[in-house]
Amino acid sequence: MTNSYYPVEQSRRTAIVDILRGWAILGVAIGNYVDFLYIGIEKEIKHSTFSEILQITNRYFFAAKSWTLLTLLFGYGFAILLNNVASKGKNPVAFFAWRMVLLFILAFINSAFWLGDILKDYAFLGLVLLLFYRCSTKTLAIISAVLVVTIPFVMAYVNGLKIEHPTIATNPEYLKLYHSGNWIDFFRFHLLASFYEQIIVPGYAITAHYVMLACMLFGFMLQKINFFERLRELKKLLKYICGFSLVIAVVIGIVFNIAIIYKAGFLKIFHPLYWLVLSTMVFISTGICLLYVNGKLKTIFSYFSSGGKMTLTNYMSQNILAAFIFSGIGLGIADSMPYWFYFLLAVFIFIIQLLISKWWLSKYNYGPVEWLWRSASYRQLFPLKKTQPEITADIKTI
Repeated sequence: MTNSYYPVEQSRRTAIVDILRGWAILGVAIGNYVDFLYIGIEKEIKHSTFSEILQITNRYFFAAKSWTLLTLLFGYGFAILLNNVASKGKNPVAFFAWRMVLLFILAFINSAFWLGDILKDYAFLGLVLLLFYRCSTKTLAIISAVLVVTIPFVMAYVNGLKIEHPTIATNPEYLKLYHSGNWIDFFRFHLLASFYEQIIVPGYAITAHYVMLACMLFGFMLQKINFFERLRELKKLLKYICGFSLVIAVVIGIVFNIAIIYKAGFLKIFHPLYWLVLSTMVFISTGICLLYVNGKLKTIFSYFSSGGKMTLTNYMSQNILAAFIFSGIGLGIADSMPYWFYFLLAVFIFIIQLLISKWWLSKYNYGPVEWLWRSASYRQLFPLKKTQPEITADIKTI
């Protein structure tokens, strides 16, 4: 039907994009679960050697690298979706704006269970991204490069801004809401924490969104050049980027850590934390791309791909499940466990999610939240249950 604008079919998705999403959602789970150790009255935490090793692993391989990668892929998917809608003769701006309104609703639900929700940021920046819809590849490359180059200056400036706000996650009065076991109190705690500890805090409201916008625009640009569909063609470039980004990450990491130790004055005007994050993220993601191109880890990647296809379902279910494990509406173990417990629990839950995702997608076309969001976006019900086995040919578009 020429007048309809159906979404891109699952069988036409790009495998590596879903694999990268799967990896990113693992890092997001680890970061979110570890944060539960710090929801409680502030106290000195002594880590075992094992916990310290896991803490270093999280710091250098997952922390912030996962959500920046997920954000880049959001920009990539944004371009695919808008191109798909526009090719059917529909208004892509109106469609995507409505889709972001729906994402705000999902973000509100998720924020009621988890104070570190990122969906609201994607919904907001998704609307901002529409301003760049008609930009050329060159323009997108220039804008995203300028944003990346200026991030350390923006972060240094924002770090100097102070806004008084109540602490929620460590305040005994508010923690009573978290531990009460009352659902309304529980929701209030998270919504208050989301507002006071994210939305109005300059470090998050400005710096994090600045970084996210840079990542989204870069992902948009990558789609313009069909980057992920040309990985085999770009194999030599991938090797160069992988090696170069590793060197950059190591150099920045060493300089940055020395600067922190000696309290270097330049950090007040130039704070390169996100340069370290982004260079490490590029190294890890290009490394995964090279493994994929070389045909390595096929079985593992097939599970990551399934998890990536259900990113939204897995992300929200991680947070809802955590609410029942850590808060007063569930087991109430809160911040009472050692660091390694939160880290390994996140990994365990993620593995279970991969197994469930693989099984689910063998019988259904979409994850449950993805199906709901998609049907509401297009304002029509799409078939959830598969009518025939999925063809597993390797994939061309997301």
